Amino acid sequence: MSLTKDYLESIIRDRLSATEVEVQDMSGGCGQAFAVIIVSDVFKGKNKLMRHRFVNNALKDEIAQIHAFTQKGFTVEEWEEQKKRFQNGDF
Repeated sequence: MSLTKDYLESIIRDRLSATEVEVQDMSGGCGQAFAVIIVSDVFKGKNKLMRHRFVNNALKDEIAQIHAFTQKGFTVEEWEEQKKRFQNGDF
């Protein structure tokens, strides 16, 4: 069974207490490559590597079923800053 965008979004929200999740199926709908943005305060105090490991551990069974998984994790505060920078064209 291949993963769906909606299922992946649901488990990320649940397992990582995410306030925002954006999931993009990069495989044209076959469920083998995903790019995700995760916004959660579980990332507070964690550097980029620690955040990736945290997500990989929380989603290890699902990640094992797919070919590619790209992630970006932000705290709520960092995400608000990212959105401001994007709106100002400073990205």
